Amino acid sequence: MSSIHTPATSRAALPPIGCNGRGAQASSMSSPVSLVEPSVEEQFRLVHEAGVFDSFDRLPMPDQVDTYLRCIQQFALPVRTASWFYALGRDEALLAHKLRLAAEVGASLHNIMVHWHDAAGQPVSDTEVADFYLRAYDLGMPQGVEPTLELHVNMWSEDPRRVSPVAELVRRRGVPFNFTLDYSHVIFKMGNAQELRICGLTDDVAAGRVELDPRRPGSLVDQWLEMGIVRWMQVRSVAPNGPRNTWSILDPSQPVAAVPTHSIFDYRAGEPGRGILYPFEQPAPGEWHSAWDDAALECTRAVVKKVLAHHARTPGSRLAAITTEMINLPDYAHNARFSLIGQNAAIARHIRQTWSHELATLAAAA
Repeated sequence: MSSIHTPATSRAALPPIGCNGRGAQASSMSSPVSLVEPSVEEQFRLVHEAGVFDSFDRLPMPDQVDTYLRCIQQFALPVRTASWFYALGRDEALLAHKLRLAAEVGASLHNIMVHWHDAAGQPVSDTEVADFYLRAYDLGMPQGVEPTLELHVNMWSEDPRRVSPVAELVRRRGVPFNFTLDYSHVIFKMGNAQELRICGLTDDVAAGRVELDPRRPGSLVDQWLEMGIVRWMQVRSVAPNGPRNTWSILDPSQPVAAVPTHSIFDYRAGEPGRGILYPFEQPAPGEWHSAWDDAALECTRAVVKKVLAHHARTPGSRLAAITTEMINLPDYAHNARFSLIGQNAAIARHIRQTWSHELATLAAAA
């Protein structure tokens, strides 16, 4: 039975919208998106001055806590959410440290990205991922920090079929499963033979056993919303089978965040970054390396609409946070010449407009 209820039962409020600090750059034609980031103060200032965000999304380094606390007060931007990457067999102690940092700056959700491979280069099992989540739950909850596992490339969930089994393993232990839905990591694979093959989706998608398209009934988005596991929605605009980032040429000898030592994707020197970002607003000539078509954003908009409609119509909806995720890394916007903070702000405005439209639809139907 569907978990969506009648409009009359809706009492939901739009969760706070944050901006990922990696997206806080006033980039331009003369100052392209860079891996060298602005100061923490500048990141907070840009997010504040955008005028559409409720919070700042990022985990501080240990020596940045005081700066974060000062900026939180100065710019009236709480940190509600924070993320980090973990390799099993190496980062168990790091988990406790990062949860403490999240608590110190007031974050109530810690997004956990568990690498597909452990520290020895072996693929991690569903049971191992569930056990790591349960450990994070035991460590984080006494500090007021809930763990949440993300849908993300290079992580255990690059094969999205694994999400439901891991969720069930956790819930069998009597613990709620929190899921961070960043569906850009699925949309960009649609129609892309190489990306479907990497995580073993080719046959299931071709046979219709797995529906990736969020515009169609029975998609993975529908399944996860029905399960009631979506705790945090991250929004990055992306195109099905979109262009790779030809302005960011890979150098595997240089470590990059979100790219583990043992990767499911073959990052070869001289190759462009993966295509996990597509501008939400039309770039001006010279700001983007590829042609732009508004229709390519239909899937991104469909996910936002579907998640917000579910939240508005479902008593007890577990959606607690939303962030925009137009970021600076090579698989994303590195070296683009549009305003990165401007693209994030455009997505935030769209989220608010979609929510207002949903409320108006509910009111008209009441």
